[in-house]
Amino acid sequence: MASNQLVIEISLLLLLSLAFTSVTAVEEVSYKEEKVDVVVEGMVYCQSCEYFGTWSLTGAKPIPSAKVSVVCKDHKDRVSFYKAFSTNGNGYFYAQLEGFKMSHILDHPLHSCRVELVSSPLPSCNLLSNINSGINGSPLRYENKRLFGKNYEAVVYAAGPLAFRPAHCPSMKHY
Repeated sequence: MASNQLVIEISLLLLLSLAFTSVTAVEEVSYKEEKVDVVVEGMVYCQSCEYFGTWSLTGAKPIPSAKVSVVCKDHKDRVSFYKAFSTNGNGYFYAQLEGFKMSHILDHPLHSCRVELVSSPLPSCNLLSNINSGINGSPLRYENKRLFGKNYEAVVYAAGPLAFRPAHCPSMKHY
């Protein structure tokens, strides 16, 4: 009698273990994690000599292959993310912040990340300007822009526009 009871208990334990295994397998399949990326976009220009010394971008030309960096700091003011990005042929950069992590509410990209000018490939326009805080770090703006795909979402922030200034501007004659 005791051996029959032991067989029944073992059988019940085996059935229960199979039931829990199938439940966890179903949970893994039905709860696929959606990936949400953080992206920063913006433009980099060469400021016109005519507006040297101002923040005006009137007459500015886009700079292909210019480099900018995205620097994020944590709530203790330590660099938590750094990566450099290049502009495309139209002076536009699209910086996907792969590996960016928020460990604290103050580490949100709007508060913790800035875009800085790094370098210009143009010898005639390679001096840093602080237009939109390109030297000190341009803050990010959320403009309600998101990209969606299958199991993918990107929250897009904007920075700048940023500008380098000409290395030499012809002297202006004042009459």
